[in-house]
Amino acid sequence: MAIAAPAPIRTAVPAPARPRRYADNVSARRMWGRTAAGAVIALLFLAPYLVMLVGSLKTRPEILSVPPEYLPQEGLQFGNYQSMWDTPETPLGYNLVSTIIIAVFATLLVLLVATPAAYYTARFRFPGRMVFLFLVIVTQMLQPAVLTAGLFRQMLWLDLNDTWLAMILINAAFNLSFALWIMHSFFAAIPREIDEAAQIDGAGRLKVLFRINLPLVWPGIVTAVIFTFVSSWNEFAASLVIMSTAENQPLSVALTKFIGQYATSWQYVFGVSIVAIVPVIILFAVIEKRLIGGLTAGAVK
Repeated sequence: MAIAAPAPIRTAVPAPARPRRYADNVSARRMWGRTAAGAVIALLFLAPYLVMLVGSLKTRPEILSVPPEYLPQEGLQFGNYQSMWDTPETPLGYNLVSTIIIAVFATLLVLLVATPAAYYTARFRFPGRMVFLFLVIVTQMLQPAVLTAGLFRQMLWLDLNDTWLAMILINAAFNLSFALWIMHSFFAAIPREIDEAAQIDGAGRLKVLFRINLPLVWPGIVTAVIFTFVSSWNEFAASLVIMSTAENQPLSVALTKFIGQYATSWQYVFGVSIVAIVPVIILFAVIEKRLIGGLTAGAVK
């Protein structure tokens, strides 16, 4: 009887290690490459702000030195900020308060007017609707710099010259068209069946607008808020003509007082620019969470 040969012993060969992959099936090496590329792009965008920050902590001779000194050689000049705030010709504390009041109330006024207008134009068909929307977008082509003389005469006639109210109305007027159009597109994208279902449940028009539609168009509202606030914060031409009192002028006008005909205090120019950027950064930090929350909101009962 033939004896069968013993079967060869097979040793398990470990499989080659696979590169670690993330949830979206991207390898670790590619992920690190994307991170590095994103860091380089972010650095390119942040470079001007870093230059301003470092420049605000230099002395004027260091800023004007040739070849340039990239880092302060005489220590960080934090006293530049103290000297900047103590300049009697430029009351920066009042200028900052003036800028905040004008930008905040102009933004609130735009939202108060644009929200119901955008909802109505998106939900109802009325004679002249397209003509109205066309005229609204045409106003976006006009800028305060072109109309400064007319705005000045109009504010004199209304006895609002050199007042916060004048700049609130002007900034709201020139930003209303964009806010209305962007919110109109968001309202128009919401199915009408949602409104009809809410009305069947007994909700009125105002309740449908505020309780049903607003959470769905929150990203559009955030876009309108950011655009209006930043535009009002940076507005210069109309403020230069209408706001004559130093305490009432916004930061955009106060900044120019450090720029002379024969000499410019660049360390103060950079310092005021940094101060003007901080509130906008805070707005973006606060409103980012609201934007994400608006994207996930719905009308599920």
